[in-house]
Amino acid sequence: MGGPYLSEDEVSAARAHELVAAGDGWLLDVREPFEWEEVRSPDAHLIPLSQLQDRQDELPEDQQIIVICHSGGRSRMVTDALLRADIPAANVAGGMIAWESSGAPIERGASPTEASR
Repeated sequence: MGGPYLSEDEVSAARAHELVAAGDGWLLDVREPFEWEEVRSPDAHLIPLSQLQDRQDELPEDQQIIVICHSGGRSRMVTDALLRADIPAANVAGGMIAWESSGAPIERGASPTEASR
């Protein structure tokens, strides 16, 4: 890995929001659709953990991936797997719980793009 990628493999929710808002991170949400409908970042891309292997081609090849789940456990597993595959990834410590607590923007309810999947 080279380029403008993070050296750390975990970031705070506030730092994750800064990166995503600046266009320096691609937010991957690995939760299930029912969790996504409850609360999500408006900039997140939903690929549930159970579908990630089959949808791996949807991940950007030239961007830092920021991985988030509910509390940080599933996203930690995904981050570790991506790093082993030499894909730049960082886990959001505390997941969506921390994201929402940090004051980062959120949405609730089904989004039009994901509801059609």
